[in-house]
Amino acid sequence: MPDVTSAPLLLLLTAALSYLLGSVPFGIVITRALGLGDLRKIGSGNIGATNVLRTGNKGAALATLLLDAGKGGIAVLAARALIGPDAAQVAALFSFLGHLFPVWLGFKGGKGVATFLGTLLALAWPAGLAACATWAVTAALSRISSLSALVAAALSPVWLWLLGYPQMTVLAIALAALIFIRHSANIARLRAGTEPRIGKK
Repeated sequence: MPDVTSAPLLLLLTAALSYLLGSVPFGIVITRALGLGDLRKIGSGNIGATNVLRTGNKGAALATLLLDAGKGGIAVLAARALIGPDAAQVAALFSFLGHLFPVWLGFKGGKGVATFLGTLLALAWPAGLAACATWAVTAALSRISSLSALVAAALSPVWLWLLGYPQMTVLAIALAALIFIRHSANIARLRAGTEPRIGKK
């Protein structure tokens, strides 16, 4: 963990604003704007890019991916620039929690993979790139999005440690644990061999 040097009030403000930014459900906003229906009633019902892809609209899925990642990254970069490294980690945590538990959707949000990768890229871009590469390689080999996410999340603390960011490993472990919890149903399907592959509607 970083040294906490910022004023508590600033860190609380960072947490609140980061949560609100993270809670914007871009997948739902985009699919509704394009007339693709209610994303929560499509495929898995998840609000992330993988489920948007199940609508058949690759552009909408890409936009959702970039915006979900971007909201975490922007929160981290703004907090670091305006306050400091301790605020950056607070922003990472609360923008991620905002995506998982958005107030606008009754605290029923997404699984956080894109937002996780976006925050990691902003916190420590070498480790973020390593995590993205881990996702991409696993996806290429398995064609299973959830498995790719789980492997990338599990290895993210390792990448942070190996690449010189040990002060961020506790945060990465916490976020990875939340990703595993949110993927509990996927893990069950992986074990049963019934998890759908990327691009399947």
